[in-house]
Amino acid sequence: MRRSVLITIFGLCVALCPSPFALHAQDPALRFGGAIPQEVETVYERGLAWLASKQSEQGNWQGGNDGAGVDGICLMAFLASGEDPNFGRYAANIRRALRAIIRSQDASTGYLPNSMYHHGFAMLALSEAYGAVDESLLWEGGKPVRTIGQALDLAVRCAGTSQKANRWGGWRYMPNSTDADTSVTGAVLMGLLAARNAGMEVSDEVINAALEYMRRSTGKDGSVAYAGGFGGFGESMNRSAIATLVSAVSKHKDSEEFKATLKHITERLEHTEGNYKEYFRYYMAQALFQGDYASWQKWNAATARVLSESQAPDGSFNNEAYATGMSLLAMALNYRFLPIYER
Repeated sequence: MRRSVLITIFGLCVALCPSPFALHAQDPALRFGGAIPQEVETVYERGLAWLASKQSEQGNWQGGNDGAGVDGICLMAFLASGEDPNFGRYAANIRRALRAIIRSQDASTGYLPNSMYHHGFAMLALSEAYGAVDESLLWEGGKPVRTIGQALDLAVRCAGTSQKANRWGGWRYMPNSTDADTSVTGAVLMGLLAARNAGMEVSDEVINAALEYMRRSTGKDGSVAYAGGFGGFGESMNRSAIATLVSAVSKHKDSEEFKATLKHITERLEHTEGNYKEYFRYYMAQALFQGDYASWQKWNAATARVLSESQAPDGSFNNEAYATGMSLLAMALNYRFLPIYER
């Protein structure tokens, strides 16, 4: 079911069910998006076609940054497009990616390799697929390893176990790391928040400890420290965007930290990244959408032009699954199908 159909259904529901709450309902254009710019549609369609052509028979993507997280990023790019995840054009790609992620998981610890970055993104992808993908079709006649829900529960437990060993209340590269940084912590925290939103049991203690680490790392000017647990040391738009996003999704928009980081990024809409541009766009898109819709619209239009001009003729970005998947997800808020994109 494409977005246009969803808009029609939403409109009919409001028309046929004149509830006193209907007047206060979220604007359908904000909830479901309006007409998708042709520039975005073209970039997205070409990118998905390239990802589909590069997926292995086992369901993963190879060639730099391999791991469950990259598979999760590519999976989310397909899920976010609006194609039916069970019977649409890319249903087989979605199922293969899910099987690859689940098979890669350590059955005893729940760890999704090859780092806690990967674990966070893979956990997020499982959360977005949970309830959307028909489990009866997932294994296509093969022997099931575990359900999406079981894999997600294991991943949540792994994150909690890892955090208990970390004196900062966050995460670093490996499950047994004793130090933390705000980039990895943001990735894992988003996975946990998505799992909770999907209905999984996620400890408030784990969520709150991670949020406190992010809060301590945020300076009054909206800058966010990389490590060390205290804000105000070093400026990074990436980290300020991540901090804005986790505050918004965890429903802490009234906090001083959220207001500071949002101000920090909305005053720098023309900022570009040299080394981690896909990572930056991915988080900036979501942070602006959650925090300041008008700023997101302006940033989105400019970013769509940049991506249209920089996409390779074969539909890829930098000939990488990671760069292509992240670039598509920076545009995915134009479609607004993933639950984590709800405001």
